[in-house]
Amino acid sequence: MVPSPPNFKVLNGGDFKPVTATTLRPLEGRVAIVTGGSGGIGGEICRHLASLGAKVVISYVGDQKPAGQLVASINQNQAQPQAVAVESDVTDPTQVGALFDEASRVFGPNLHIFVAAAGVQDPKYPSMAETSVESWERVFNTNAKGTFLCCREAAKRLVRGGGGRIITMSSSTVGSLRPGYSTYSASKAAIEVMTKVLAKELRGTRITANAVAPGPIATAMFFEGKTEERIRTVAVENPMQRLGEPRDVAPMVGFLASDAGEWVNGQIIRLNGGYV
Repeated sequence: MVPSPPNFKVLNGGDFKPVTATTLRPLEGRVAIVTGGSGGIGGEICRHLASLGAKVVISYVGDQKPAGQLVASINQNQAQPQAVAVESDVTDPTQVGALFDEASRVFGPNLHIFVAAAGVQDPKYPSMAETSVESWERVFNTNAKGTFLCCREAAKRLVRGGGGRIITMSSSTVGSLRPGYSTYSASKAAIEVMTKVLAKELRGTRITANAVAPGPIATAMFFEGKTEERIRTVAVENPMQRLGEPRDVAPMVGFLASDAGEWVNGQIIRLNGGYV
């Protein structure tokens, strides 16, 4: 077998393709906004997008410390800041607008990628009959309304003509329909419909809109309110015999955000190891 020349990749058929900055850092020069970006899945998405070259705006609410630590980690050894943290309540349209304004102020007017990773659920996992109006409103306000407000802004503000990407966060519970998840799953189903319609409404802009729908992922939100026995049961139910991890989700988001993912549009991608 003929050895590959230095810095070349072998393609099918024996052709060689140069390894360039574009292939190694496909998001170089692009700006990404990630809500819920300070921890869990959102935090891993921020790290991954930054590793692909994107400048990342990490939106958080509440405790600033995790977001600050993530920014420091991404910016370490960088000549210029590659990440910044911005506090923003996704349920407030004024704050959502200010988030996009700040992204443009810090990294320039061209915004390319928006990822809606902010989300909540009721850790008591009540049945529908036992779900309070307050719990329902809290979940829908953050998950459905928050995604709507952010996607509405992204549809107006992201670059046209190539590189514009909207990626929302659904859940595989929309497919599994587990008891105790009626409100959470319904809020995520609303996100799926909004995402599919948005992809059609953005016709001609080359802005794509897709949703990723993880299964059980080992995050603080997943563990909250569950017994160790329940956690073990969920893990062994999966054909992969484990819980998912944030690193199982981030690469798909990175792909969808890249030029390689442009032909994927208006889709719901379930990432669950065969759980659903």
